[in-house]
Amino acid sequence: MDLMQPINVAITSYGMSGMVFHGPLLEAHPGYRILSILERNRSDSSGKHPESTIVRSYDKILNDPDVELVVVNTPDHLHYDMARKAILSGKHVVIEKPVTLRSDQAGELDLLGQEKGVVVSVFHNRRWDGDFQTVQEVIRSEKLGRLVDFESHFDRYRKTIKESWKDQSNGTGTLYNLGSHLIDQALLLFGMPGKLYCDVRRLRDGAKTDDSFDLFLIYDAFKCLLRSSYLVREPGPRFILHGTEGSLVVWGTDPQEEALKAGTKPGIPGWGSDHSSSRAKINTVVQQRETVGEYRVLPGNYMAFYDNLLKAIRQGAPPDVTCLQAANVIRIIEAAYLSGREKRVVTPGQTGRG
Repeated sequence: MDLMQPINVAITSYGMSGMVFHGPLLEAHPGYRILSILERNRSDSSGKHPESTIVRSYDKILNDPDVELVVVNTPDHLHYDMARKAILSGKHVVIEKPVTLRSDQAGELDLLGQEKGVVVSVFHNRRWDGDFQTVQEVIRSEKLGRLVDFESHFDRYRKTIKESWKDQSNGTGTLYNLGSHLIDQALLLFGMPGKLYCDVRRLRDGAKTDDSFDLFLIYDAFKCLLRSSYLVREPGPRFILHGTEGSLVVWGTDPQEEALKAGTKPGIPGWGSDHSSSRAKINTVVQQRETVGEYRVLPGNYMAFYDNLLKAIRQGAPPDVTCLQAANVIRIIEAAYLSGREKRVVTPGQTGRG
C-alpha cells in the first residue's frame, strides 16, 4: 500500500457527529477520502462530500473492498456490534465516544483488533481542546508547584427533554456523554484512581436518564472532582487548578465545535485560536517571582486525531487514543453508577452486574 495514498473511509451515520465533526475533519484532511456515508432513510450528506456515495445498508460498507476505515458514530448501544463486524471484515475502525456501554466489550474489541491486525481507535477529540492543552502544559511545567486540587466542569443548559436517543432510557446519560470527555482527560493526566465516589442524579422535569453528576476520583496526593449538569444557564470556570505555589482558572469553551457548526473549514490560519470563547488566569510564584494575570490559552486542533490515525494506519505508529484507554473510561463510568446507586466509595472495575 502506497503510504501517500489517501485512506478510503466510510462514515456510518450523518447526524451531529458525522455532519459536524467527522465529515468536515475528514473532508479537509488530504490523507483521507470519504468513500461512502450510511444514511438509511435520508440524504443529508448529498453534495457535501463530492467523492462520497450514500449507501442504505451497513453490509454495503462491510463488503466493499475499497473501504479501509469505518467510522462507527451511531447511537452508543450500536457501537460494539458495528465495530466488531467492521474489525472482522478487516477494516480499521474509529469509534465515537463512549466506545461501548460495557468495559468488557471494549476490551474484546481491542483484542479482536490485534488479532486481525487493524487499528481500533476512539474519537476522544476533547484531548485536543485548547483549554485542556493549556492545562496539560501548566501541569507539565509545574508552574503551580505540586498540584493539590483539580476540578473540571462540562456544563450545558438543556431544560427540555428531547426525542433524541440521548435523552431516552436506553443505557446512556450524562456520565456516558459529557462524562466520557472529562474522565478521559483526567485519566490522561493522572492515570486510574484507586477509588471513586459519584453523586449522579436526574434533575430535569421528566428526565429519563441522568443529567447531572459530581464524580470524585480519589488519588493519594491530590483531590480531583469532575462535574457536569444540563441545568447550568450561567457557567462557571471550565477548569480550576490549585497547587502549592499558585492557581490556574480557565473559563469558556474551545471554539472548534462552534466553528465546525458554522461551516468553517478546519486547517485555516488561526484555527482553534478564537480566544473570545475562552480565557485563563494564573496566580503563582515561579523561581521566587510572582506571576499574576491572563494566561495564554493554546489553540485547539481536532485534526491532530486524524493526523495520528493516518500514521497509525499507514506507518504502524501507535494510536494516540487506544481502545484499552477508552475501556478504562467505561470502567470508571460503570463504577460511578454503582457508587451512585449504593452511595459509597467503590473501586474502578466494580460494576454491580451479576
